[in-house]
Amino acid sequence: MILYHLIALTFAWILDKLIGDPPNWPHPVRWMGALIHKLEQALNKGRFRKLKGGFMLLIVLLATGGITFFITWLFYGIHPVAGILAEGILIFTAIAQKSLKEAALEVYEPLAKGDMETARVQLSYIVGRDTDRLDEPGVVRAAVETVAENTSDGITAPLFWTLIGGAPLALIYRAINTCDSMVGHMNERYLEFGWASARADDILNWIPSRLTSVCIMLSQKPEHAPYEEAWGILLRDAPKHPSPNSGWGEAAVAALLGVQLGGINFYKDVISNRATMGKPMVMLEKEHILKSISIMNKAVFLFLLLLWTGGMFLDLAFTRI
Repeated sequence: MILYHLIALTFAWILDKLIGDPPNWPHPVRWMGALIHKLEQALNKGRFRKLKGGFMLLIVLLATGGITFFITWLFYGIHPVAGILAEGILIFTAIAQKSLKEAALEVYEPLAKGDMETARVQLSYIVGRDTDRLDEPGVVRAAVETVAENTSDGITAPLFWTLIGGAPLALIYRAINTCDSMVGHMNERYLEFGWASARADDILNWIPSRLTSVCIMLSQKPEHAPYEEAWGILLRDAPKHPSPNSGWGEAAVAALLGVQLGGINFYKDVISNRATMGKPMVMLEKEHILKSISIMNKAVFLFLLLLWTGGMFLDLAFTRI
């Protein structure tokens, strides 16, 4: 079964590279979002909000996992090839490498033309911070951080959980990640209700984020530092991030590019002074967006090789038992 998962996740990765996420196609994440919104509106009130938030998460996971398991069970019952194709299509909906690349390029292209206003607007679609007053280095930093962080969240983590549990676990991961993005916020409305979603997302991203940072570091030679110093920057700075996982991708990319990420952001005019990632050996420039995309592509390919290596080892081990 592990071999089937490996073939299916590779098929999904190829599909994503070819067609990405066409905007008018039906998408499970949108259905998850609609369900989460309805449950949040109904449950996020009164007492016991932490318990209600956990109940919401459970409903979303049971619905997602149950439907996905039924589809894969049905098609594998017809023929293994049908099962692999169905599973690959389901996994394809859980990854977003091409979409992430395109979103970053939509920020880079107006920057390359000197159109700061359009670059800020395009950036505002993919980040939560205020973008209207950012200068070029600020826009570049936000775009690079988005690519670095979402390399794990949007690509390698769902592929990792596919290896462990096939398409059902990949979609369950995506459901948890969607719950966290919608209700896992540290504000008055969601602090208690989103607690379970945020903790679940932290747990499921712990291993993939660290494996991804290793693949990032192995994807190319550091541009402005020896390998030993770059690895030191990663290990020093990754734990500084307020998220237990997001800092690993950001610190790795910063170490390779010789730039500094993190620092001061504004959210609805409220200042947020976040820990810095990396050493500012060079100033951030628009070309760093292209470089971050290149690092992402190479790191994801290395991650796929890692999954195949680990998966085949596990398959052989289980065969001998």
